[in-house]
Amino acid sequence: MKTLLASLIILIGLISPALAQTPAKQLFGAKADGSEQPPDPFGSYAKGCVAGAVELPETGPTWQAMRLSRNRNWGHPEAVDFVQDLSRFAARQQGWDGLYIGDISQPRGGPMLSGHRSHQIGLDIDIWMRPADRLNLSQNARENISSISMRRSNGAFVNSSWTRQHHEILRAAAKDKRVARIFVFPGAKVQMCKDAKGDRRWLRKIRPWWGHHYHFHVRLACPRGARGCVDQAAPPKGDGCADAQRWVNDILNPPPPKPVDPNAPKPTPRRDYTLSDLPQQCAAVLQSN
Repeated sequence: MKTLLASLIILIGLISPALAQTPAKQLFGAKADGSEQPPDPFGSYAKGCVAGAVELPETGPTWQAMRLSRNRNWGHPEAVDFVQDLSRFAARQQGWDGLYIGDISQPRGGPMLSGHRSHQIGLDIDIWMRPADRLNLSQNARENISSISMRRSNGAFVNSSWTRQHHEILRAAAKDKRVARIFVFPGAKVQMCKDAKGDRRWLRKIRPWWGHHYHFHVRLACPRGARGCVDQAAPPKGDGCADAQRWVNDILNPPPPKPVDPNAPKPTPRRDYTLSDLPQQCAAVLQSN
């Protein structure tokens, strides 16, 4: 009853000045486990939280969660199910032992203490490019080994570590109806466009983005019935291959820098979100047992 009352007080805006000014990343980063609520993502991928998140077990038959000290192996149940499904595909059909899983979300989502702006509603998943070749890594090993970069020429091309298995695992992920989009470095998308045969519609979900050569980033769509969840706009129509090639062209032949307008206002530094910036349901997510 006490917890419910505290949640209601916060929800109607009667929060203490100290709590109101505390960066939300500190509030959410301090939570060690998920809330005792039905699973529900609130807000958008870069401005929200998640109720009732579940923990991806640190080790499973076809996966291992990495960097356990971050406690970011939590997500919406659909994210955890997706990881297990894709890791089984990698192990059974592509010859890997499974997948190494990077960050999903904090136990209650929200802004993170370090790193990502997204991963806030339990529907973003980072999957290492490094093929899982053993699934008995110690906690210490998981803190210290690194993934493997797949890029060369600053991301314009894949390197010799890129394999057909990478292509097939990304293809399987993109064809999953739960997936909204997948972020990879531009050279990987261009290579996949060259190698794709037959139906190419799944390529639409593979999107070029900076970085993402040590891991690929899977973003799931809002689950059915999640009314408080805000989907990202759908990718542009088509396979996206021409767009990826433009990224590569700009890497190889960078366009001239835009002239600086001395009278233009200086950009405003990005401030940390506070609890009042997030959907109102996030206060209850924090206060729940």
